[in-house]
Amino acid sequence: MECPMDTTASNAALVIEFHNIVNDAAAPRSPSPDPEAELMKRHFSGEEAVGQFPLTASPSILLHVLSSSDLDPKDLAALEATCKFFRNPAKFPPDLELSLPELAAFDMCQHRPMFNLMKPEEKEWLKQRCGGSWKLVLGYILVGEKNCRCGKSQVNAGPGHSIVVTASGAVYSFGMNSSGQLGLGDTEDKFKPCLIRSLQGTRITHAAVGSSRTMLVSDTGSVYVFGIDTFGGYSLNGMPATDYVNSPKVVESLKGIFVVQATIGGFFSAVLSREGRVYTFSWGHEERLGHNTDSADVEPRLLSGPLENVPVAQIAAGNCYLLVLAYQPTGMSVYSVGCGQGGKLGHGDKNSEGVPQLISHFEGINARPVSISAGAWHAAVLSSDGRVLTWGWGFQGCLGHGYAEECATLPMAVEISNAVHVSAGQYCTFVMTDNGDVYSFGWKGAYNLGLQDEDEEENQGVLSPKLVASLTGLNERFVQISPTNAYDWHNRSTGVSHTVALTESGKVYAFGGGGSGQLGIKLAEGKEAMPPLQVDVDLA
Repeated sequence: MECPMDTTASNAALVIEFHNIVNDAAAPRSPSPDPEAELMKRHFSGEEAVGQFPLTASPSILLHVLSSSDLDPKDLAALEATCKFFRNPAKFPPDLELSLPELAAFDMCQHRPMFNLMKPEEKEWLKQRCGGSWKLVLGYILVGEKNCRCGKSQVNAGPGHSIVVTASGAVYSFGMNSSGQLGLGDTEDKFKPCLIRSLQGTRITHAAVGSSRTMLVSDTGSVYVFGIDTFGGYSLNGMPATDYVNSPKVVESLKGIFVVQATIGGFFSAVLSREGRVYTFSWGHEERLGHNTDSADVEPRLLSGPLENVPVAQIAAGNCYLLVLAYQPTGMSVYSVGCGQGGKLGHGDKNSEGVPQLISHFEGINARPVSISAGAWHAAVLSSDGRVLTWGWGFQGCLGHGYAEECATLPMAVEISNAVHVSAGQYCTFVMTDNGDVYSFGWKGAYNLGLQDEDEEENQGVLSPKLVASLTGLNERFVQISPTNAYDWHNRSTGVSHTVALTESGKVYAFGGGGSGQLGIKLAEGKEAMPPLQVDVDLA
């Protein structure tokens, strides 16, 4: 039987010897048992002679090894599936009937603030919601942490401004600040990263940026907002809002909800709770993203429809639509809701949807989604096999399908492999591969893609993935890249989009439009955009 764990690819080396030496009751026995093998068998079953120390006499040691080795939930499941010892009840609290792998998964969940702060009945409810196993709960938590970089340094590019979050939870902002979207207590543009000092003592784990607006999520589930003081950025009569907040304020209407992620669209905002529930704030236009309330209702409302009883691991907002990554024991799936113009909902048509609908096409092409990204007008998904699939408006080749197209109404694969990260922008898409290289496609103007080819016209589109040589030449391994994915309806002087990228070593680079300071420097007179430049920000 093939070993389900590769000790060179995981941290299972410390437990693999226990995995291999156990003689399951179902396994055939040798007619002439080897004395050493019999000793090993007794060693595990507790039948040693006097003076011999049974490993099973100290299951707490094994539990510690499992809990501290950062094993994947699939590895824990493999131990149970192939080893009787790890299937048996461990006789430990909180549930004496749980196996060691189940207890290890529970312990690893306990190390996450979002889980540790839950009441016992809330934890049990989440367990049942995820499929009845602590391993599944751990898998759910890990998907969210990975896709949102919770607890790690992260970068975010909004229309004209940038937000950087450090691993310790500090927040830096720079760029356009006409509506107070930098959270610094004023409305002056900033040409270098500035620490938001009013947040000192609060650990921020996630940030979302949009048109003249920023939202931050803390490790205690609170949501802070600054910039335009309405959730869609518009007043109820559909005109641009003039009220703004220039310092972080807590969203009072969310105080009863432990939030782990936020996202901002052009006409709405959405948050994800730790239980995997999605709440949307809408200014009441058209479908209102899943809740049929009066247009004067600006309170957070639970996203109705088929996801009410399914935990959601990630949300991503485009200009007028929302993507949702649903977590289920059999695998993850993608739902979409909102405006369907250009086919950006991925259902094979251009219809709008008032409640989330499953994008069923992934199953037909044997793609297993693990991450979602919503650009302003097009969308992208990363599959577990390293494929990238895109759909929606195809302006200037931003779908990467190799040819000029107005739009694609179903997800289609991009000619790239071994992808580990995808990020859709306003008219562009970036893909990172497993070796840290970055590829881009879409509108090329003003260093929008980070490309510097002198032999090509600046305003022509790049129709297929192209290596961003300006980043490769930096000899850095990139772990996150964030292009502007929203159009600034409130201040059209933001100019062209920009992109912020983060390296494994903690360096931040920015490129594209930079007239308002969103690249972290003041450009020379007459300059509107720049190739990749390192941003002077301390991520320690």
